[in-house]
Amino acid sequence: MYQQKANFKTIEEQTVRENYELIDRTLNSKNNVLTVSYLCENAGVSRSGFYSWKKRKNDLSSTYNKKEEQDLKDFELILEAYNFKGYDKGRRGIHMRLLHMGVLMNHKKITRLMKKFNLFCPIRKANPARRMAKALKTSNYADNILKRHFDEYGPGYVLETDITYLFYGQKRSKAYLSVVKDGFTKQILSYVLSSSLEEDFVLETINQLFENHKHNIHTDALIHSDQGAHYTS
Repeated sequence: MYQQKANFKTIEEQTVRENYELIDRTLNSKNNVLTVSYLCENAGVSRSGFYSWKKRKNDLSSTYNKKEEQDLKDFELILEAYNFKGYDKGRRGIHMRLLHMGVLMNHKKITRLMKKFNLFCPIRKANPARRMAKALKTSNYADNILKRHFDEYGPGYVLETDITYLFYGQKRSKAYLSVVKDGFTKQILSYVLSSSLEEDFVLETINQLFENHKHNIHTDALIHSDQGAHYTS
């Protein structure tokens, strides 16, 4: 029993189809005493998914099964994108990762296959930076002059800035990356990595920007941010 369980790899390490085939072989083995529910749970797949795969396997020549086979292949791509870098993604994140993989798949299809194969993205928690921005809201908010026309002014006129999260290590520790990008050339002009969300590292990013690129930035340049607490304090 232990050996049978140890043969399973996690769903990240092995394709869905291979897990289904391993379950099927185990169920058909002479001395098997394990149930479908137990095998599916340890393989990280659903019973309904296994039975659907079993049904397709029994009649591969039908049009229905050809479509189901394609769905399974597409779902394997979705699963690969979902598990990329060790953290879960929603529909939009999966779509973007698939594009990086050279796969064009629309949002509707991704949603359908995720629902079909019982793949659910976690509930996204509120952005702590935005919560902080609301708590520390000041009168320093500026009008949205650019209206998202970031690349219409030429190099050195529009500077975009934001903070993003980076996960690292087995314990998924979190770091914070402050970046300034030229809206026209898309070049990263300065960046600072920090282990906390204190405002200092954002100020350091701006100081680094002017130290390295002061001759390339126009005197009437605009800096565009989400106007969170780091940028309005």
